[in-house]
Amino acid sequence: MRFRRLCAAVLLAAFLPVPTPANAAAPTTCEDVYTPVQFGLIRQTMYGRLCVPRGATTVQVLVPGGTYTSGYWDIPVDGETRSVTKAMNSAGIATMTVDRIGSGKSSKPLSILVDVPNQAQAVHQVIQNLRPRFSKVLVGGHSIGSAIAMAEAGTYRDVDGVLVTGMTHQWDYLRAVPALTNLIPAPLDSRLSLRGLDVGYLTTVPGTRYTMFHAPGPNIPDVIDLDEATKDVVSAGEFVTTTLMSNLVLPVSALINVPVMTVQTSADYFCGTPPLGADCSSADALVRSEKPFYPKAPRVDGFVVNGYGHVFNFDTRTADQYHAAVVGWQRGF
Repeated sequence: MRFRRLCAAVLLAAFLPVPTPANAAAPTTCEDVYTPVQFGLIRQTMYGRLCVPRGATTVQVLVPGGTYTSGYWDIPVDGETRSVTKAMNSAGIATMTVDRIGSGKSSKPLSILVDVPNQAQAVHQVIQNLRPRFSKVLVGGHSIGSAIAMAEAGTYRDVDGVLVTGMTHQWDYLRAVPALTNLIPAPLDSRLSLRGLDVGYLTTVPGTRYTMFHAPGPNIPDVIDLDEATKDVVSAGEFVTTTLMSNLVLPVSALINVPVMTVQTSADYFCGTPPLGADCSSADALVRSEKPFYPKAPRVDGFVVNGYGHVFNFDTRTADQYHAAVVGWQRGF
């Protein structure tokens, strides 16, 4: 009798559902999305990679910096440590990483049409397409992508929060301007010349990525080789309008009326001793330095990476803390 009862219990257990651990990551589905967008009378297409964990109600729309594509947010070297998208997806947050117009898989119009206001308008249309699906939409960027994110949020006021990385309102021009000498017209680059772009599109001189973007971080050959192999373009108009809209005239950030998080690296061109760079000596100092430029934002949070250059998404040493800070920030409102 006992043996029969034991067998019955074993059979019953075999058919019962196994509970999922509370900390297990929700399955994520990803798809390529090509959003029709318009600059005035000109029709374009903005490419994005949308990754949605099961049950996600929040999406981050992430814009890369100059000479980078959407891949900046999902760096594949050495596993998944460097991937912002996988960190967000594991936390239950959807991500839409886009290629700026003129780069990657997005449309490539004449460079004169490619500037921060037009890029912001394109991102706005991407956000409008996502809105019906998600109750909370955040926009974020890196470097020029941050200028685009700020312009989108300040102009259209259709997001719930703004993530600004690799960009402050006070620049160390003594270091930033010399770095620009590493840029050349894309038609002069042996690989990018095949795209048929006009001379208003720029890229980096071969072999300069580490010095320009990664130093003083570790010089890891696989990382630098990937960065060189996947480098893209930036338009001259994006550079000019980024400067005008982020620090030389009334910053567009003054119009942002939602929470902001600023993430910077102390070794960047945008950090230093004000007015030559924001004070990035600590997260609190960074917030004090940047908060005046967001007078309408209900809160400004900060996080500082140390020991890496401009493209700190490539850094593995503080990736977990950086990603956790972003997740915690967006859950706080």
